[in-house]
Amino acid sequence: MKKTITTGLAALLTLMLVSACATRKEMIYLQDMEETIDYPVNPNYEAKIQADDKLKIVVTSRNPELALAFNLPGYGGYSVSDDGNVTATSTPGANVRDMGYLVDPNGDIDFPVLGRLHVIGLTRSQLCTMIKEQLQQQQLLSDAVVFVDFMNFKYSVLGEVGGVGTFSLKDGDRITILEALAQAGDLQPTSRIDRVAVIRDVGSKRRIMHVNLRSKDIFLSPAYYLQQNDIIYVEPNEMRAQQETRQKWSFWMSGLSLLSSLASIVLLVTKL
Repeated sequence: MKKTITTGLAALLTLMLVSACATRKEMIYLQDMEETIDYPVNPNYEAKIQADDKLKIVVTSRNPELALAFNLPGYGGYSVSDDGNVTATSTPGANVRDMGYLVDPNGDIDFPVLGRLHVIGLTRSQLCTMIKEQLQQQQLLSDAVVFVDFMNFKYSVLGEVGGVGTFSLKDGDRITILEALAQAGDLQPTSRIDRVAVIRDVGSKRRIMHVNLRSKDIFLSPAYYLQQNDIIYVEPNEMRAQQETRQKWSFWMSGLSLLSSLASIVLLVTKL
């Protein structure tokens, strides 16, 4: 009998160790990557401008007073006083920092002097080039330097992560799904790592893509780099389902235990 119990305990311990090892392996990212092999990523990736994007566009020149006409008030780095003197502008005020060019539903912005520009589908560098070329072609500014940045690049992370929420990208337009998950507190033991969804607006339609964080193939996925307003959703795994089942059973067992206790008290009072 003692030998049987010992054997049973050993088997149970072995099963627990194997289960723990399997759980840890399931949570390891990029399991199929090898140390001696280089894996391709797109080093030149740029997000494309979409409707409802808010853009900061600054035009500068060797002659700062010539660039003032092509900037929103406070931008361009310079201001002109009442007596005609040009002075450098330091840090813009809060109201100026909030100003930008909002891309309308048709994909256009209203730009000073140049008028309406169709910018949807362009990258930041392409828009810089377009504005610079138009300024040169219309002989408005021959040595323009143009800077474009997103002012409202946001993405949301939902599901089984450390901290759900909507996050803003402060600089540039490059953030990977791995970086976004890190910002949201990383995945949890209850996360399904092989099926992370990215929901993306493409024109007037919505698309869902799934990535497997265990595989190196994530580097080739169109969801590797996020775009504006992407939604990342991390599904729960079987562990979460088991936890919820245990919680439900615990609730019902507690309820039954309470009812049983009440019934015993009622019987006891009745006998008295």
